[in-house]
Amino acid sequence: MKTASIVSTKGGPGKTTTAASLGAFCADAGLRTLLIDLDPVQPSLSSYYPLLEEAQGGIYDLLAFNVTDCTRIVSSTTIPNLSLVISNDINNHLINLILQAPDGRLRLANLMPAFEDHFDLVLIDTQGARSAMLEMVVLASDLAISPLQPNMLTAREFSRGTMQMLDGLRAYGRLGLNIPPVRIVVNCLDLTADAQMIYQSVREIFQDNLEISVLDCTIPAAVVFRNAASRGIPAHRLEYRQPSNRQSPSALSIIRRLAIEVFPEWRDRFESVTEETMAALVKGGR
Repeated sequence: MKTASIVSTKGGPGKTTTAASLGAFCADAGLRTLLIDLDPVQPSLSSYYPLLEEAQGGIYDLLAFNVTDCTRIVSSTTIPNLSLVISNDINNHLINLILQAPDGRLRLANLMPAFEDHFDLVLIDTQGARSAMLEMVVLASDLAISPLQPNMLTAREFSRGTMQMLDGLRAYGRLGLNIPPVRIVVNCLDLTADAQMIYQSVREIFQDNLEISVLDCTIPAAVVFRNAASRGIPAHRLEYRQPSNRQSPSALSIIRRLAIEVFPEWRDRFESVTEETMAALVKGGR
């Protein structure tokens, strides 16, 4: 099982859309995929896709009471292979629990092995702020994926905030916990010369960083991703062919490239999700 967190120390870069898009695509590729909504303030992932069956519990039960029974905390979505642990911390108590508990920042890492027999991939959506909650998620992750909009000020703030967070977590290495590599995906990139220049500058900022790197795959500023969120349909299902009126590739091509780059061990599975297979799936009403 691989655990990847979608993180940022700033709000609004597109974390939830990235988590939902990647999760649904990986599920369509045949991976048993679990989404975990760990944003108590804006738990958008919990309602991103319709639920086929909603569990009685959610993230509060997992972290507050160590409940790992999937029948009690894992909901199933209408997308085959895609499950969800909803955010049900309506009073935002978990942050205080994590701060006060002796194992606070280690709790999620200690609980994740309980899901190994049930899932191939776990994607965790987080709140856009540096906190004990975010640090707990990073310590439980094999990989951190960070959407970043093409803005130089945002890139510099991200570099400073993220590096400070990673530096603060190094002491946990003595407990056998590894600090995961961070992969930046530039999000909402338009075709203007200015945006392309900023993208190249962002790559240069991190080119010598051994812990943080910028992915080759970028996510364009395409309306399909907003439409997909509004309709509760995975973007790669909504647009599996390239629109004739747009230069950027189809949503299917974009998300497939992203999945291959962040999870190369499943490349063969992802490459099998083609325009033809998606057309058959959509027409079949799955």
